[in-house]
Amino acid sequence: MTSSAEPHVHPRGIKLGVDVGTVRVGVAICDRDEILATPLKTLDRNPKKNLDVRIIAALAADRGAVQIFVGLPRTMKGEEHASARMATDYAQLLADALERAGSDIPVHLVDERLSTVTAHRNLHEAGMSSKNHRKVVDQVAAAGILQHAIDMQKARGTDVGSRVSAPPRTGLPGHAAATAERPDPEKETRSSEDGKLQ
Repeated sequence: MTSSAEPHVHPRGIKLGVDVGTVRVGVAICDRDEILATPLKTLDRNPKKNLDVRIIAALAADRGAVQIFVGLPRTMKGEEHASARMATDYAQLLADALERAGSDIPVHLVDERLSTVTAHRNLHEAGMSSKNHRKVVDQVAAAGILQHAIDMQKARGTDVGSRVSAPPRTGLPGHAAATAERPDPEKETRSSEDGKLQ
């Protein structure tokens, strides 16, 4: 499981942001002082072997990350649909990959309404042609997710989002379903029982 750090005290240092799509996954990173989130890379989604999940776990360890934020897409009414379930499952896969690697880097789900729309607009305003957006839009969206999260942490002085636990090991005693800590009622998310690394 993830570490038992105080739920309301957020870790300080390098953090990653993740924007999950059905085809691609964007990754962003912020500096050690948590001032600016910048695009890092775009990975092809690999749902059969989850190679992208393991790459992000390795990136987090290599960069000395202290926290990872995965964007949770909600409708403008705050509802969660299939894309939210996909993001929740992905966050749990990532938490599991980190645990398997012996890492206690916390993974949090944070609201990401309009992150991709904003990313497309920012790229357009920067003069990039629409046909080139696909190459970088996911990592730009991830940077938007991460920037929003670190800005909220600073403004509130507490951690944000919902911390995600790795799915339970098959055949081992323990909980019947994976759980997510909910330090912020506004960010409550459903947990998922499926999605183990293959």
